[in-house]
Amino acid sequence: MKVIKAKTAGFCFGVKRAVDTVYVQLDKKKDGERIYTYGPIIHNEEVIKDMEAKGVEVLRSEEELEKLQGGTVIIRSHGVEKRIYDILDEKHVKIVDATCPFVKKIHNIVQEQNREGRYIVIIGNPEHPEVRGIKGWSGEEVCVIQDRADAEKFSVDANKKICIVSQTTFNYNKFKDLVEIISEKSYDVSVLNTICNATKERQTEAQSIAETVDAMIVIGDKHSSNTQKLFEICHGACNNTYYIQTLDDLDLNQLGSVETVGITAGASTPNNIIEEVQNNVRIIF
Repeated sequence: MKVIKAKTAGFCFGVKRAVDTVYVQLDKKKDGERIYTYGPIIHNEEVIKDMEAKGVEVLRSEEELEKLQGGTVIIRSHGVEKRIYDILDEKHVKIVDATCPFVKKIHNIVQEQNREGRYIVIIGNPEHPEVRGIKGWSGEEVCVIQDRADAEKFSVDANKKICIVSQTTFNYNKFKDLVEIISEKSYDVSVLNTICNATKERQTEAQSIAETVDAMIVIGDKHSSNTQKLFEICHGACNNTYYIQTLDDLDLNQLGSVETVGITAGASTPNNIIEEVQNNVRIIF
């Protein structure tokens, strides 16, 4: 069997930076000091379990945040709403910001565009923490568009200027399609493609591999938006595409009759998990 692993598989710059930030804080931790992350630092259960075992506590709601008495809070890679910073400042809690710089750039863009009077349109999943964070920097005039139906029913005052940004991990082709639908409505539209270059490269490479193999394995956490998009793209190019979190999720019997297998992984997938899957597929076949 021939196994092709995507060169872009695994931790992206922003995720590696966030994970490294947590471990640096653990190394610097003083006796009795408590270290928290607001939300899981990245979308990967295996990484979070390891951090929790080393003493990191995950705050999963604003209610938990409000109860804090000191300690260090690390802002997750996806970023958070402005009001979360305000709460932490009021409580005089030490903040360590691990927001991905590409996400932070979007926060700055929407804040500035809002000040200039533009209506903010965020293309992405409204339930994703990154999108909620971006929305929290956009002011009152903002909406999230996820699909064609949302784009088709979008309507604001005809004289309103609009700024369109995107979740960093959104499917690039879908982004273009949704922008086109909105642009056809004759608004004064400013489009800022804020999809991360690493995301586009990962999606393009994954599709290219999926088109040439008999089976495709996509590795990543079930809650990872960018991994979900990778699976969607790969499945569109290769019917035999499998979405797994770890090697334990892979039924190797499904690969028994194939000659070529492609492997890619989401931006929050540790390299050791990717290597474990790759090595076992190679050894068994």
